[in-house]
Amino acid sequence: MSETGIRCMWMRGGTSKGGFFLKADLPTEHSARDAFLLRAMGSPDPRQIDGMGGADPLTSKVAVVTKSTRPGIDVDYLFLQIFVDKAIVTDAQNCGNMLAGVAPFAVERGLVAASGSETRVAIFMENTGQVAVATVQTPGGTVSYHGDAAIDGVPGTAAPIPTEFRDTAGSSCGALLPSGNAVDVVNGVPVTMIDNGMPCVVMKAADVGITGYEDREWLDANADLKVRIEAIRLAVGERMNLGDVKEKSVPKMMIVAPPRNGGAICVRSFIPHRAHASIGVLGAVSVATACLVEGSPAADVAVVPEGARKTLSVEHPTGEMSCVLEVDGRGEVVTAALLRTARKLMDGVVFG
Repeated sequence: MSETGIRCMWMRGGTSKGGFFLKADLPTEHSARDAFLLRAMGSPDPRQIDGMGGADPLTSKVAVVTKSTRPGIDVDYLFLQIFVDKAIVTDAQNCGNMLAGVAPFAVERGLVAASGSETRVAIFMENTGQVAVATVQTPGGTVSYHGDAAIDGVPGTAAPIPTEFRDTAGSSCGALLPSGNAVDVVNGVPVTMIDNGMPCVVMKAADVGITGYEDREWLDANADLKVRIEAIRLAVGERMNLGDVKEKSVPKMMIVAPPRNGGAICVRSFIPHRAHASIGVLGAVSVATACLVEGSPAADVAVVPEGARKTLSVEHPTGEMSCVLEVDGRGEVVTAALLRTARKLMDGVVFG
């Protein structure tokens, strides 16, 4: 237990929220670090009443940031998911929402110098070894969180933080389609196992007995559905090169249906045991990419625009997330970009 506390900035990043730490401020030994973070969040406890966590996986997250020594990279970013009701801290995945807070945090902490009205920050994502470039608003050399950009799942508007992802295919699984197939049948359900920044299993809602338009509360209350998709998740772990996933937060389970509101596809996401209020950034990139995989469950229900640069609107329970994908002559995705926002909520010390 720390009686003096550790310096921390609490931020909203995209549709997530959590603590941002400098790596040097945390214990160097991982077991000590994890023990501190569990106490700081109040885990394990469904309410996280004795900590800063918000009793939801989306608000029980940590970003660890350090100045990078890699050529062309400004900062390294390690994402840690703190389980709510279990004493688990995992680095098995990226978080593209918390990523939105990394660039402003890096400027605020002096890891990156502001350069004019906008500052580009190249971020190495340690979880998967991939690179993202985020642009933060820095008028007068100071981070600005105020602006007119709106993202679904977050009330109001904020400064835009456009983020481009590079070389995300196979980030955790070693290949975009780790099984080598566009479609596999698992427990009688056709699925696409895909990883374009986030390991996901994509299946049609109709194939698991729902419409795909249900709200989060209904999905979370449907025990039979959750048992069925968890059985599929456990069955594909080895096939996705993820090993035994029983205690892991990946793969995410994506249930898709035809779009309802002019988008490309409609998604209900499990992350993996609770329904997501919206959808994770890199999960949306992986689902959008699945729409371009011929014969996949996603492609069967998606409305995909023409052209080498495609904007695919991924509809989710609280709105939509637009993914801009660029494809090469073979139709393979080479870059993905999204618009996120972030806001500084608190800067001080947190106790564990």
